[in-house]
Amino acid sequence: MSKARTNMKQIVAVVERGEGADAKKFWTRIGVAFENRDRSWNLRFDYFPTNSATTVQLRDIDERDDADRRARGA
Repeated sequence: MSKARTNMKQIVAVVERGEGADAKKFWTRIGVAFENRDRSWNLRFDYFPTNSATTVQLRDIDERDDADRRARGA
């Protein structure tokens, strides 16, 4: 991971759909976060979840995910 990426994270939303043994979690990248010099974070959302059951997480950027997005032209 390059030095420029160490102060940048992805924002993901996790939604569980289905019930019981059929329940599955779906992860969607919904934005990006940038660390400021004072160690606070700026969050830039592409989408903002409205369902109160949605979990929003701040995660390290997965280089494999980025490579896959670039390959698809996203």
